[in-house]
Amino acid sequence: MLIEDEILNPIISDLIKGQRLSIIQGLALLKHPNLNGVLEIANLDKKARYGENIFFNVNIHVNQSNICVLACKFCAFRRGKRADDAYALDTNSYISQIEPFAEIVDEVHSVGGLHPEWNLGYYCNLFEQTKNRFPSITIKALTAVEIKHIATISGESFKETIRQLKQSGLGSIPGGGAEILVDSVRDKICKGKESSQEYLDIHGIAHTLGMPTNCTMLFGTVETPEERIIHLDKLRCQQDKTGGFQCFVPYPFLPDSSRLPEAQLSSANEILRMIAVSRLMLDNIPHIKAYRMNIGDEIAELAISVGADDIDGTVIQESIMHLAGSTAQLDFGIDELCRLVRRAGGVPIRRDTVYSKFKPIEIKSPSSVHRLNMAK
Repeated sequence: MLIEDEILNPIISDLIKGQRLSIIQGLALLKHPNLNGVLEIANLDKKARYGENIFFNVNIHVNQSNICVLACKFCAFRRGKRADDAYALDTNSYISQIEPFAEIVDEVHSVGGLHPEWNLGYYCNLFEQTKNRFPSITIKALTAVEIKHIATISGESFKETIRQLKQSGLGSIPGGGAEILVDSVRDKICKGKESSQEYLDIHGIAHTLGMPTNCTMLFGTVETPEERIIHLDKLRCQQDKTGGFQCFVPYPFLPDSSRLPEAQLSSANEILRMIAVSRLMLDNIPHIKAYRMNIGDEIAELAISVGADDIDGTVIQESIMHLAGSTAQLDFGIDELCRLVRRAGGVPIRRDTVYSKFKPIEIKSPSSVHRLNMAK
């Protein structure tokens, strides 16, 4: 690849040599006026890793409660305990939301508010009963701040909390809650959540216990470009230590229903650039996800061509992003998701939660395209 650019050419050279990009180089990529050049480099990096393969899984989101002891400024999901639309699913209600899709999905993704009364025993019972009912479905649940909250009210260490959750059936931890791993930013947008180091420590402990996790970044609130790159650097340094991050999920702030008026909605170009730069900076985190529940199907389709090798799955139901303003379609069938991937020039590969099983998907004829049955 040849780009006549005194900034991009040295970056390309370092990537070819397998050298890690510096924070200064990452910042240069974020600010470089040649957006197409940056996107092309990321696409070539992705293709060098995975060819045309684009990975997805068949999943359902079940948010166990919107009651939360915190009130992060960017969150449109959280409710106080006395709110008219507050809810908290008991075990039977949680299982009943999975039941209609049990023969279709292979993962249930569950995150929620920090319920003031739910301790480790509650979650261990929830996961144990869920796995007993659906042994083939992987439970991916509880962000780092949820684990911190559970550990705190249960009087347990992070390690013991994660150990017991794993023993009860938790298979993987999502990456939500990273926001920006700079504490001065966190103090402005999510004061009271885990610190940057606690986020990294909790994920690192999970890795040492053999539990894979994802990691994320919420961009477009009050952070600077420099702080975005610092965030990426902290993630790859943690990955050097414990090696359990499977996938990085960058997503922009959706301000429609939040309490952070100083934030701005990211443009499509900014979203695509952030995905591309993430691919180039995170040399040791295997997968980059186009999170279509946040960025929408159209931008997710473009993201496949600028560094993302993974796309959010069928999802079926989702609350957190949609309450914040997302309009992404929820009732995607496998065929429709694969058509999106094909339109972007990718080869759809169905995977399991932990990227250990893979299955290429043949697209059926248009007359046979079906949506998942949404009847409850």
